[in-house]
Amino acid sequence: MVHINVLDPGASPLDYYGYELRRKREAAGLTQKQLGQIVNYTGSLVGQVETARKLPTQEFSERCDAALGTDGLLSRLVGLVLRSQLPVWFQQVAELEVRAAEICSFESGMVHGLLQTRAYARAVLGALDKKQLDDRTEVRLARQRILEVGDEPPQLWLILGEAALYQDMGAGTSQIMHEQLDHLLGYEDSPQVNIQVLPFAVGPHAGMTGPYSVYRFPSDPPIVYTEGYGQGHATANPDTVKDCSLRYDHLQAAALSITDSARLIRRVMEERYGGHPVA
Repeated sequence: MVHINVLDPGASPLDYYGYELRRKREAAGLTQKQLGQIVNYTGSLVGQVETARKLPTQEFSERCDAALGTDGLLSRLVGLVLRSQLPVWFQQVAELEVRAAEICSFESGMVHGLLQTRAYARAVLGALDKKQLDDRTEVRLARQRILEVGDEPPQLWLILGEAALYQDMGAGTSQIMHEQLDHLLGYEDSPQVNIQVLPFAVGPHAGMTGPYSVYRFPSDPPIVYTEGYGQGHATANPDTVKDCSLRYDHLQAAALSITDSARLIRRVMEERYGGHPVA
């Protein structure tokens, strides 16, 4: 007799996803191996996802939806699943990103998570801890879908400290950074994603106390989010929001224009990391 793990679909988003995948697969009359062959994954991986032992990816979900005729069910669920795998203290900001109409963020030393490439995200996340690095990277990249889906994705304003353009990312730095900077350049003409570089030459500036983000919503008060080691803090305190908004205005005024920022990013990419933008 084959013993099948019985999942409680209410235990977690991952359990619910596995439950629905198994239910839809069995309704289609397919074994795990047969579904795996159709979607170009192993039957073993299908089984691990069904039993909540492996995180599904967006690609896996889209392929299974197509194979099982689920009308996008798994593709809709996977975002919730991946967000649930974020550290508890960070799940709040992921929800803010989903709800926001506008995100204004200042990052002094690294590229914002919403704009990181896979290799860059992997290098950042693996700096001290390489456990479950593939899954953690997938979870981070899943956040970026808010910029691609939905009727009204958020408007993203990013002020990036020039230091982030030069940060060594360990083995393969040139390739990782060339790809990352080229990715940023891909937003040069985007009306939705706006990137400005705060140059070294500015000297002391309004963001010296550290990175932060301001989230604005269609009908709720704005929220300021700051982050430390292993913890985050969100507040709607009007005085804090007013102060951080004013600081952001000053940072935008001190930063290079969007056009000049792209010019600097391109120059650093070509001179420091070699080559030309990837077509």
